[in-house]
Amino acid sequence: MPMLRGSCHCGALSIELATMREPSQLPVRLCGCTFCLKHRPRYTSDPDGLVTVRFADESKVIRYRFGLRLADFLICAACGVFVAAVEPDSTPRGVINLDVLERAADFTAEPTRFTAYDSEDAAARKARRAKNWTPARIDVTGG
Repeated sequence: MPMLRGSCHCGALSIELATMREPSQLPVRLCGCTFCLKHRPRYTSDPDGLVTVRFADESKVIRYRFGLRLADFLICAACGVFVAAVEPDSTPRGVINLDVLERAADFTAEPTRFTAYDSEDAAARKARRAKNWTPARIDVTGG
């Protein structure tokens, strides 16, 4: 599978998205929850792909949870960049802040805007993510 690569600003967290789709074919989403309003990420995912988040030092990663507390929002503790959200379930899935990718400018789809998911319960949120988010893994390389 072709690979889209990126990282936080300082490089402590890196990300790879294995996908058969070109960036122009992948969705672009904007969320209106309180976290996203403050960070302004543009999200992408590919349910048929695989996202890998890598880091060598666990102390460089802030795992932030809010709302229903189902996903870890992965933020670099050194430079403050939010790279991805991963739901560490029995089948982990994630969504990427596409602006950390080297080819971020190639994502040309008109963004789909969402206000917030406050009305979802845990089951509905997990079902939506299972349908739309990318299978994910966290790789602590031990550097």
